[in-house]
Amino acid sequence: MSHSHTLRFLFLFFCLIHAPLFSSSSQQPHIMLPSQPTEKKLTTLHFYYHDILEGENRTVVQIIDPSNTPNSLGTTFMMDNVLTEGPELSSKQVGRAQGMFGLASIHDRGMVMLINFAFSEEGEYKGSTLSMLGRNPVMDTVREMPIVGGTRLFRFASGFAIAKSLWSISTEQHFVVEYNITVSLP
Repeated sequence: MSHSHTLRFLFLFFCLIHAPLFSSSSQQPHIMLPSQPTEKKLTTLHFYYHDILEGENRTVVQIIDPSNTPNSLGTTFMMDNVLTEGPELSSKQVGRAQGMFGLASIHDRGMVMLINFAFSEEGEYKGSTLSMLGRNPVMDTVREMPIVGGTRLFRFASGFAIAKSLWSISTEQHFVVEYNITVSLP
């Protein structure tokens, strides 16, 4: 192929590729613009979580009991804990904390927690859930854990939970934790 043929070929190829840009038709080329950032909606929730560890109304059950592990590593529990508006168990129930947790550290009482906060069918959040998955250094009075998703009103939620152990009103049979959760929604 001669040099002039090569140049003609490249010119024709260029024209074919770019013809829509030089067209006199009324159609404009489709240009993709970046989507505009949307403001996220922040929602905050406040409630109390009740671990009932003993008795006929207990809400926590041990499901795995490994023997001879350092610091009880691997010990795992299932739960269906009551969530209330106030710190008293007799306060209005707003949902349940359903999930599992296990001892995940050989050095301290660090737990891994997988919990769905399932809100009551009545009230502001009507059957919605929030999912929390993360490390819980349970011996710390205040700790932070990630919110990784949700359903219904909390679909695509992400955020964090601040848990505060209420040592002054907790007993060996009934452990109370105050939760403040902040989530962002698209």
